[in-house]
Amino acid sequence: MCFSATADFVAAGVIGSVGIATLTQVRTRRDVPFASLPLLFAAHQFTEGFVWLSLEGHISRGAGDVAAYLYVLFAFGLLPVLVPTAILLIEPPGRRRAHMTPFVVIGAITSVYLFWATAARPVGYAEVHHSIAYTAHAPLLGVAAVGYVLATVGAALLAGYPSIVAFGVANAVGLTAVLVVLAEAFASIWCVWAALTSCLVLLFFVRRNRAQGGSVKRFQQERPAFA
Repeated sequence: MCFSATADFVAAGVIGSVGIATLTQVRTRRDVPFASLPLLFAAHQFTEGFVWLSLEGHISRGAGDVAAYLYVLFAFGLLPVLVPTAILLIEPPGRRRAHMTPFVVIGAITSVYLFWATAARPVGYAEVHHSIAYTAHAPLLGVAAVGYVLATVGAALLAGYPSIVAFGVANAVGLTAVLVVLAEAFASIWCVWAALTSCLVLLFFVRRNRAQGGSVKRFQQERPAFA
């Protein structure tokens, strides 16, 4: 994220509060992955705070290396498959869900490749224009970047819920802006943008639960995940 460790820790606290509020809205097991996104983003920003502390000399470089490694593994190795899968699980059975499946596949392939690219070599990181630039060294990273954008945005744009579509649009705008303006700090800047837009996840659950009233019982019996 931009600016400093303090900014990351404050953002983590605010978004974490949103994440806790979101989890209180969960009614079925299928809700859990999507409802967990704000809290996961908060933990992600909290982790980057320690990367900043290392760059500023407040903690050891070794501790910063661990924090950077965890940060990049989440951003590159998990998010591309987690986001479309979570959205697919929220969507009711039907044509929209079927159309989301390719984005889950793209996300899974992208996550596996970027996880390998991150895990196989040391992660580099440095301050660039008041942000942190993370570097991974592997071939075909440009192709992986395309897969990343498709996976994290595509399923949301196909959703039948306006709040989820808005989440997808906001992240598409953020991804595009970061790639054009400051691509070297892509992971840092986009992830905090995604964390902030995850407030739309809470909005989705509040609106859905209000519309459904008491008709859906918490953790009720459900169809198989990919029915």
